[in-house]
Amino acid sequence: MPRTTARLQALKLVLPPPLKLPPGITLPFPWVRIRGNRAYISGHAPQQADGALAGPFGKVGAAVSLAEAQRLARMTGLSILGSLQRELGSLDRITAWLRVFGMVNSAPGFGQQPAVINGFSELLLDVFGPDIGAHARSAVGMAELPFNLPVEIEAEVEIDS
Repeated sequence: MPRTTARLQALKLVLPPPLKLPPGITLPFPWVRIRGNRAYISGHAPQQADGALAGPFGKVGAAVSLAEAQRLARMTGLSILGSLQRELGSLDRITAWLRVFGMVNSAPGFGQQPAVINGFSELLLDVFGPDIGAHARSAVGMAELPFNLPVEIEAEVEIDS
């Protein structure tokens, strides 16, 4: 069994299926784009087990608590891992997480965006360990995110070609 799959099972984590987009929505870009030894990951959101977008929805610091937002950031990580698994065939092809850009739909005055995105970063470290899972990161507040999402995350990884 691949080591990353075994680690996901040990942590009792399940990767969601492809995202079920809301009716009438089409996206003119791939979730993962591979160039050479890099995989560029488009912005992802948290998903339910059936592939639908997961809530709660709204601004963090108002409709969504810090703890809920951290959980949603972790779920967004599982969404990204699902897309990478489908594109790469095996998560063991990932040799390094390079860059993470976390966006938080922030209520006025909310300034704990790094704490929200920690939910995602901690997932990577849990699954991949510090040698592969450590990454450069930004966490910023946004006035709005698509579909009233609380969290959206994009990333870049190095892969075995």
